[in-house]
Amino acid sequence: MARTKEFDPDAALQAALELFWERGYEATSMADLVERLRIGRASLYATFGGKHELYVKALHRYLETRHPSPVELLSQPGPALPAVRRLVELYAAQSSSEEGRRGCMIVNAAAELLPRDEEVCRLVDRNWDALETALTSALIRARAQGELAPDKDPRALARFLLVMLQGMRLMGKASADPARLRDAAAQALSVL
Repeated sequence: MARTKEFDPDAALQAALELFWERGYEATSMADLVERLRIGRASLYATFGGKHELYVKALHRYLETRHPSPVELLSQPGPALPAVRRLVELYAAQSSSEEGRRGCMIVNAAAELLPRDEEVCRLVDRNWDALETALTSALIRARAQGELAPDKDPRALARFLLVMLQGMRLMGKASADPARLRDAAAQALSVL
C-alpha cells in the first residue's frame, strides 16, 4: 500500500519559492529547505528532486502566480499605450516598495546564476522574450491606433523598455530612493 504524503506539496513549493526569493539559490542550503518546508530530506527529494530542480520549479511558480501578469496587462483590448504606461508605472511602484527590496525573482536568478546555469538561462530568456513580444505587440497596436508616432520603432522601443524595466527591478532591490525609479519611469515614458 502506497503511503500518502503527510504534507501539502503546493504549500511546500510556495515556501521554497519564498525562501529562494529571500536568500537566493546559493545561500539556501538543503538544511534550510528542510527546516522551512518542514518535511524530511527524503520526502523533499522524492517530491521535488534536488535543490536545483526545486529552484526551477519555484521559478516557474513565481512566473505563474505574478499578478498582474505583464503579458495579460499589455494584451487587454482598447488603447494600447495606456497599458504600456501602466506597466512601467507598476514596475516603478513595485520596485520601490518594501517587497520590491527582494527584487524580481527572475532578475535575481539572472544576476546570480547566468550564464553558467543553462536551464535557468533558458527560463529567463523565455520570460524576457515573452515580455518583449507583448511590449512590441502593444506598441504596434498603439502605432496603428495613432497613439504612437509613425516614425517610432515598436520593437526597438520594446527592447528599451524591457531593459529599463529589468534594471528598475535591480535598482529597487539596491536603492531605498523611490524618486530615482519614478524619475527613470517618467523619462522612459517620455520617449513614447
